Order: sequence, then structure tokens, then C-alpha cells
Amino acid sequence: MRAEGLNVTCQILGFLDVANPSAISRSDIDAWVAEGVVEYLGNTTDVRPIIAQADAVVLPSYREGTPRTLLEAAAMARPMIATNVSGCREVVVDQVNGLFCEVRSAASLAACMKTLQGCDVATWEAMSKAGRAIVEARFDEQLVLQAYSAALGRLKQHET
Repeated sequence: MRAEGLNVTCQILGFLDVANPSAISRSDIDAWVAEGVVEYLGNTTDVRPIIAQADAVVLPSYREGTPRTLLEAAAMARPMIATNVSGCREVVVDQVNGLFCEVRSAASLAACMKTLQGCDVATWEAMSKAGRAIVEARFDEQLVLQAYSAALGRLKQHET
């Protein structure tokens, strides 16, 4: 994207899971930082200031549960780019509050990043508001607690 003259800064936040064979290695991160293609931000206990500074949140995962990263991004009204996999699909609605890229496709990821960067202000704001609305409608704490309570009630009925 930079070779095409696009002004993009990519940051990686979070611990490096070096024990996980499918995780990005420390040596890869170090090489990307040395090359100037990413900034590695390390770990934090509070992602809000980082997300607040970001224009968008990108999660090109191969597989996920419901990712907290995307929930936090949507809650903070940030457009998202994620892979079209289970878990991500529960938070991102393609073309509504974010974009889907193909799994293991750098070209698809870059295309989504270019698309999002090229959005006009009205589209960007609509995606941001839609993300917040979706997370409020589907993942509000009270809704989650009610769902847990209902599930526990059904389990208790089956025991008796």
C-alpha cells in the first residue's frame, strides 16, 4: 500500500504467543518493525486509548470465537476489517460496520484496507455508528447476563 503512495500506519497490539505455532513469531514482528511496515505496541490492560487513536481495527484471523478485539472496536464506533470466519461474522456485518477479507489472503486484506481508506466521511461515520448499534443490540451486558440466566434455567429444568 505504501508502494502505491497510500498513507497507512499499521500497529500491532497484544502479547506475542510464541508458544502457539500458528501465531506470528517474534522474529517476524521484529523484522516488520525494522522494515518500518508496522509498529509493535506491546501489551496493555486498557485498549481504549489505542482504539480511540485508530481509524479502524483490523483482525485478519484464521479462526476465532467471538473476538473481544472486534467487540471493543465496535463499542468504540470504529470500522473494522476482519476475515470472514465464524466469530468475526457475529460482530462484523460486511459493508455495514466493516469489511470482510478472505482468510490467508494478503491481497484481499490490502484491497479491504484500500476500500476503507477510500470511503467518504458519510460512509465512514455510518459504519462507525452501525458498529456501535450492533454491539449494543447483540452484546449489551444485560442481554448477555439474561442469556446466561435463561441457559442455566433450562439446564436446571433438565436436571429435575
